[in-house]
Amino acid sequence: MTTTSDRPAADHASTASASRPSASDAEARIDVDGLTRLLLGRWPAERRAARDRSADPRFHKDETLTPAEHRERTLEQMREMVADDDKITWLAFPERMGGRDQPGANLACFSELVAADPSLQIKAGVQWGLFGAAILHLGTPEQQDRLLPGAMDLTVPGAFAMTETGHGSDVASIGTTATYDPETEEFVLDTPFRGAWKDYLGNAAQHATAATVFAQLITNGVDHGVHCFYVPIRETNADGSAGAFLPGVGGEDDGLKGGLRGIDNGRLHFSGVRVPRTDLLARYGSVAPDGTYSSPIDSPGRRFFTMLGSLVQGRVSLDGSAVNAAKIGLAIAVKYGAERRQFAGPGVDEMVVLDYATHRRRLFPRIAEAYAGHFANERLLDLFDDVFSGEHDTPENREDLETTAAALKSTSTAFALDTLQECREACGGAGFLTENRITSLRADLDVYATFEGDNTVLAQLVAKRLVGDYGRELKGATKTPAGMARFVVERATDAALHRTGLRRVTQAIADVGDPRRAAGHLRDAETQRELLADRVATMVEDVALALRPAQKAAPAEAARILDQNQVALVEAAKAHADLLRWEAFTDALPSIEDAHTRRVMTWVRDVFGLTVIERNLTWYLLHGRLSDQRARTVTAYVDRLLLRLRPHAVDLVDGWGFGQEHLRAKIASGAEAERQAEARAYYAARRASGEAPVSEKSLKKKR
Repeated sequence: MTTTSDRPAADHASTASASRPSASDAEARIDVDGLTRLLLGRWPAERRAARDRSADPRFHKDETLTPAEHRERTLEQMREMVADDDKITWLAFPERMGGRDQPGANLACFSELVAADPSLQIKAGVQWGLFGAAILHLGTPEQQDRLLPGAMDLTVPGAFAMTETGHGSDVASIGTTATYDPETEEFVLDTPFRGAWKDYLGNAAQHATAATVFAQLITNGVDHGVHCFYVPIRETNADGSAGAFLPGVGGEDDGLKGGLRGIDNGRLHFSGVRVPRTDLLARYGSVAPDGTYSSPIDSPGRRFFTMLGSLVQGRVSLDGSAVNAAKIGLAIAVKYGAERRQFAGPGVDEMVVLDYATHRRRLFPRIAEAYAGHFANERLLDLFDDVFSGEHDTPENREDLETTAAALKSTSTAFALDTLQECREACGGAGFLTENRITSLRADLDVYATFEGDNTVLAQLVAKRLVGDYGRELKGATKTPAGMARFVVERATDAALHRTGLRRVTQAIADVGDPRRAAGHLRDAETQRELLADRVATMVEDVALALRPAQKAAPAEAARILDQNQVALVEAAKAHADLLRWEAFTDALPSIEDAHTRRVMTWVRDVFGLTVIERNLTWYLLHGRLSDQRARTVTAYVDRLLLRLRPHAVDLVDGWGFGQEHLRAKIASGAEAERQAEARAYYAARRASGEAPVSEKSLKKKR
């Protein structure tokens, strides 16, 4: 067991004199090894194997490579992954094909690969999580048996051709068409205009020899909406590499990007490319030789969302990957901050920067949010596995999976980018050096905010689901005059309690001006839950009622009403994601066996919940949910918690289980502590020898 007491002196807070912790606080410590085991989750063996792979130098990012060299190295790394005996790469594929039918374990392992090289992670995700997954989830068993082996063993490098230049997140409106020709039993694939080019596609610029192409399926003069086709796009050379484009297929390189330079992103377009009828991936829609279309799902809208929903794993995996990237940045910044000294403290020595309140404020709440994101992703992985293993594959669970994945992916990717930037700044000039990983990691993760669904669009998707659920509840509650009367009374009661200040008065009376009593209410889990859940419920109700007139309005007026409430929709979705993460964190606390660790982790949970409330204090005050006394207490109590967490900061980031082989940042290696020790020894020796010069300030004080 590793505890704070085992760490060098540089890791400890030097602020005890500023604020004496209570006896129970002083006894608290973290069982780091036990916490790491807990965080391995439902598939510990698989996750350890994936983490070991990320620690293997064969898969590490080489910052010295040119983009062209990086691309070739990434492809070669993928070949090494296939050659390895562990077959971690194939966890999600069927056992009959050499896989292990473990969809949840697959994504848990995939998220670990970000520590090796995000380019490798995403290129692997394109090959096995998009190209291969499209065949697996949208193809029939016959198509899987025929097409999956090449995708799995990398003899057929593939691209996933869904996104178009002109329709990024609006997949339903893509312009590429696949028109059926009954005389030859083929689909004719066409790109009718420049905006319909498939764009930003991993593997498309150089390496892919086939693609899963999404197009509007047209047969017998009827457009049946977006379907997926398996399309060879390049010749295969004798050595197995990709050759020239096949007839009718064209494309170009996307060129230099802001990050992920080990991936050959490119564009594709098609002109009269003929695709055999049997290469329409036909799980959800097929065409008979005479051109007759059939589908097990009658509704075109439901069919479309079912097909897209089967590919939700991209969002689930990005959620976990983003949280891991934030953890890596925070581990580097905290370890450096625990050793880096700057400015003289109360004694002779300069202070460790992690002892400054500003440093605690910029890093510790983000540690708490990273833990909340981790536990939320564990829940998401459970839900994903329930659905895709078939154990609990219900329409309700699929809808919950899609909504939760959208909420968490949009939240965690934005959090990772903000956190990496904060970590960069917290490390000063050292954070800007490529050797310390943070700037490079942030550049690679930048695109996470917009691929697999633009974050703002995903937030709107989440909010529309919440509003839809509210609408169904409201419709059921107001079917009768009595139900409508209850609804009106409840709304009036809410307004009287919250919007006229009665609740705030009640809180002020209960606290009687005592900050400690106010803090006692805030650290109560039920109080935090009520504040977070009430905000979601109120925001959803307000926007749902504001949108109701759009149901019967003319199209132009309905669009105006929606536009007027779009920002509110997004904010409601963000509040929902905050609640999801807080609940996941809270539900995980009882599973921590060590009492001392559980106590510290409860403080961490409180930091997350209260900083969310703190960010939204204006809302809570305007809506009468908090008194002025409690609102003032939030920030003061958070600061107390951060000071309480200071001795555990290094343990908290060590609990994530990333070693030096994962961090690979010189400033997190102990080198800074050696430099500081050398400097302190030098000045101590100078003072002891009497050779140290006298400062001008000391002379002036004696006069």
